[in-house]
Amino acid sequence: MAATYYVQECPTCGRNLQVRVEYLGKRVVCQHCKAKFEACDPSSAAYPPSESSLSLLARADQLIESATRSSLSTITRSAI
Repeated sequence: MAATYYVQECPTCGRNLQVRVEYLGKRVVCQHCKAKFEACDPSSAAYPPSESSLSLLARADQLIESATRSSLSTITRSAI
């Protein structure tokens, strides 16, 4: 019997992955970025963003803020 798949987005890299239905509720690994996440039905209301993707977004915000401060500091020093 042929396996049945559904498409789920990797919460880390955003790629669409074909996941076997029998893996629902189990931890799977993205073949692109090697991130581990739980296979779940993305159309359900119980599909919260993963903790790793939230921490990745928080880190990106920190880096953007740091780069902005550094850039402003460089501009200020150049004006002196």
